[in-house]
This record gives sequence, C-alpha cells and structure tokens, in this order.
Amino acid sequence: MNEPWKPSWEATAVYRARVRGCLLGGALGDALGYPVEFSSLDRIRAAHGARGVTGLVPGAHGVVGRISDDTQMTLFTAEALVQAHARERAKGIGGAWSLLLRQAYERWLQTQSKPGPDRAAPTEGGASPAGLITEEWLYARRAPGNACLSGIAQMYAPDPWLALDGRPGQVNPDSKGCGAVMRSAPFGLVNPADAAFAMAARGAQITHGHPTGYYAAGALAAIVAHLVAGDSLEGSVLRALRELETHPGHEETSAALREAVELAAQGTPTAEKVESLGEGWVAEQALAIGVYCALAEPRVKDALLLAVNHSGDSDSTGSICGNLLGARHGDVGLPHAWVERVEGRARVAALADDLAAEFAGG
Repeated sequence: MNEPWKPSWEATAVYRARVRGCLLGGALGDALGYPVEFSSLDRIRAAHGARGVTGLVPGAHGVVGRISDDTQMTLFTAEALVQAHARERAKGIGGAWSLLLRQAYERWLQTQSKPGPDRAAPTEGGASPAGLITEEWLYARRAPGNACLSGIAQMYAPDPWLALDGRPGQVNPDSKGCGAVMRSAPFGLVNPADAAFAMAARGAQITHGHPTGYYAAGALAAIVAHLVAGDSLEGSVLRALRELETHPGHEETSAALREAVELAAQGTPTAEKVESLGEGWVAEQALAIGVYCALAEPRVKDALLLAVNHSGDSDSTGSICGNLLGARHGDVGLPHAWVERVEGRARVAALADDLAAEFAGG
C-alpha cells in the first residue's frame, strides 16, 4: 500500500505563511480603514492631507490599530473551521461545519452585548470555556452590520449539502450588505476553490440571503483558494469568475468583478477610480474595490492605502484587499511596522497557525 502523500516542509511553510498573511493582512487593512469609515474622501483629505491616510491613524479615544467587526467575525469563522475539521478527523463526521459556524457566530454575538467573558460559566460538559470567547479584547462593539446582528439571532444553519440555486436565502433575503463577504476569506485557506466558493456562500446565508450577498462571499473565498495554491492575483480572480458564472443569479456579482479587473488594466490607480466602483457598503462593491486595489497597485502598502482612502466602508474594503495581498505574498510581504501595531496581532497569528496546522496535510 502506498504511503499517504505528505507535503514537503517547504510547501507547509509556504502554506503557513499564506494563511498568516491572509488573516494578518485582513486585520491590517481593517485597522487602516476603521478610523475613516463613514468619512467622505474630502473629509479624509482634509483631516490627513492631500494623500489621505498614509498609515495607521488614531481612531476613537486616540487609539491606533483597532480592528472592527470585520476582523472579529473573520476570526470566529476561522475558529469554526478548525473545530469542524478536528471533529471530522477525530470522529469521521462530515458536514458539521455549518452548525459549528453558526455557533461560532453566536459566540461573536455575545461579544457584542456583554462587557467581557464570563469566566465562571462552564460549558455543557462541565469544562471552562475556551477559544476566542475568552478573549477580553474581542468584547468590543465596532459598528457591526444590522444584518449580521439580526441574522445570527435567528439561529439558522444552512444545509451544507444543498446546491446553490441563486434564490433568496431563508434569513434576511433582501440583504446583500458586505457583512458576509468581509468574513469569508478563511474558507479559501482550507479548501480547493470550488468547495471554498460553496462553503462560503452557504455560510453567508446565516445572515445574508440576497444572492449577490452570498455569491460575493463565495467569490472572495475562491480567489483566496487560488492564491493559496500559488496562482497570480489576476489569474485567481479570473478563475473565480468562471466558477461564479456557473451559478444562477451570478450576474450582479460577476459584473462588479469584471469592472474591477477592467479598471485595474487602465493603469494609474486613483481614489476617484475606486469610488467609481461604489462605496463598499454592499457586497459586490466591497469585493470589487478590494480586488481593484490589489490588482491596480503593485506595492502592498500602497494597495492597502488605496483600499481605505475613499468615501464609504473603508475598513471592509481594506480588510478584503489585505486578505488578498496576504494570501498572495504571505505574512513576510506585509509591512511589519504596521502589522506590529494592529490590535490582537499575536492572537490573530496564533489562530492562523492553528488553522494551518489543522489543514496542512490536505
């Protein structure tokens, strides 16, 4: 009998670096954009100069490097995927990821309403709670989306086996806000592109039922999966587009992605070009802006700054751009002086390592 294939040390190291890069890059983009979320481009330039934000700037109470709900929910997504894979590996139970993902988001919801972790409360088995729910720094309400809050409260877990049909989902069927796409990169870190697309789109339906809302989440996960496999950024986007176009009701998301690719090919990236793609409050616009900035600007720092200097949802577009750049270049390609100032950096890196270790063999 042949021995099961095991990745080389070099392949494992590259994979770990891409996983770290994706999560840390997303957190960095989030932290860059969070202080200027809701600000117009004119206001950003008035406050920070003609070039706008040129690095991490103070937010509320003068604190630098704070992350928002984008990174919070991304981390709970990653934690759920680690738990689901560990259960499948230990017990051979597949398909549990949907329920575990919903439960992870319910834990995140607790962090939005409580002042801190309840260290005295045991779990059902009598053990003390563990994981992200025990992290004091995550108990912070950072402008979470209404669809995320109301959707999770409905305690819905999508059927993981159903094919995507382009119909409105059961929860918030009219919502296509960016709250699903901004948390979905981890699906692409642990799956091939087709499975990443399907899982992310199903996971998005926990809160966002509009087809564009959940297809944008699937597309981001598929792009990340191609990047992790070593593809170029443009190649990853075009391959994800081909996957997207096989699903009914894809047109709105596909059009936004194609517009981003075509705009990036025109050269000379500007904030005004970013704003031509929208403000990023809805899923397809946030995805398009993140993709455009990552494609149009070859330097990581400049791409991240381009992604946050616009009128609109700067932390979500910055987060998506950071996910893509980190998955492409690994954590070594990120600006370390900035990364070191990001809130929760060590915990983000540790969870990334847990995710990489759990999935490194497959």
